[in-house]
Amino acid sequence: MARMTRDKSDRDRDRGPRRDEEPDFGMGEGEGEAGGDAKKKYRKFRKDNRCRFCREKGKLSRVDYKDIHILQKLCTAQGKLFSRKRSGNCARHQRAVKTAVKRARYLALLPFVG
Repeated sequence: MARMTRDKSDRDRDRGPRRDEEPDFGMGEGEGEAGGDAKKKYRKFRKDNRCRFCREKGKLSRVDYKDIHILQKLCTAQGKLFSRKRSGNCARHQRAVKTAVKRARYLALLPFVG
């Protein structure tokens, strides 16, 4: 059975840059640290990444199991809770949401399974 051999150039291309070569990260002339022309662009308006319950001090300051509309926004269509990363809640309010959803499920305000 004959073995398939490849050119030396094919092998070098698959391996990537050699150790003594400096890797090319796709920066052109005048870009990066050496350019100096590029200034940092700052956003004028910052997106508020805080928890929705911490943000609004009024009505939403505490989690209530009877407020079904807010609890439904924090659950999937299947009835699972969104993670903290997805919902944007802080740890304290995520725990409160968890207990509120469990209470609402027990009282048949929310379904266990969608």
